[in-house]
Amino acid sequence: MRILIAEDETFLADAVAAGFRSHGWAVDVAGDGDRALELALVHDYDVLVLDRDLPGTHGDDVCRSVVAAGRGCRIVMLTAAARLDDRVEGFELGADDYLPKPFAFAELVVRVRALGRRSAAAAPLVLRAADIELDPARGTVVRAGDPVHLTRKQFGVLELLLGARGQLVSAEVMLEKVWDEHADPFTTAPRVTVSTLRRALGAPDPITTVAGVGYRIDVDA
Repeated sequence: MRILIAEDETFLADAVAAGFRSHGWAVDVAGDGDRALELALVHDYDVLVLDRDLPGTHGDDVCRSVVAAGRGCRIVMLTAAARLDDRVEGFELGADDYLPKPFAFAELVVRVRALGRRSAAAAPLVLRAADIELDPARGTVVRAGDPVHLTRKQFGVLELLLGARGQLVSAEVMLEKVWDEHADPFTTAPRVTVSTLRRALGAPDPITTVAGVGYRIDVDA
């Protein structure tokens, strides 16, 4: 899952970003509304964590523009205002969820994960294919009953492949969803990560490669 954090409080943004990355999510950070809008309209984010009171382009206008663009990105709006009419106004702007500051990070994670499932066409809580089972909430992978220990990038790639439900996933999509805006578009990181993921999962190899197109894990493999 790829997330954009639009928050001008640097300490908070960095802390949330680090926490999200520990869950294996790709994260970009924008410190003002202009940058947030620029990134949101270029990249295919699953969730936008949006501070309502951003400098530059106001968070309300960022929300309106992202919704109007039809990007399919889910939005959780953060604000110091906790009044009911503020929450109602946030939802009327097109936000999918609303969380007043200060908030518990664990609650934000739960809300972001729920929104990510909604943006991914109601992906199941636990992803399965043949004898592989991945639980995004617990961050665990099991194959044939045995735990599999993966790096964060390996976990992100496997989650993406399982979530595709047998459809091909290109290296470009992997780069977009599992890495962040600083990734070199010519990097071989997705290919290398798939290779190391294969070794971590063991035999028989569950990942099919279609040369020049992408990778898939067959649901009935």
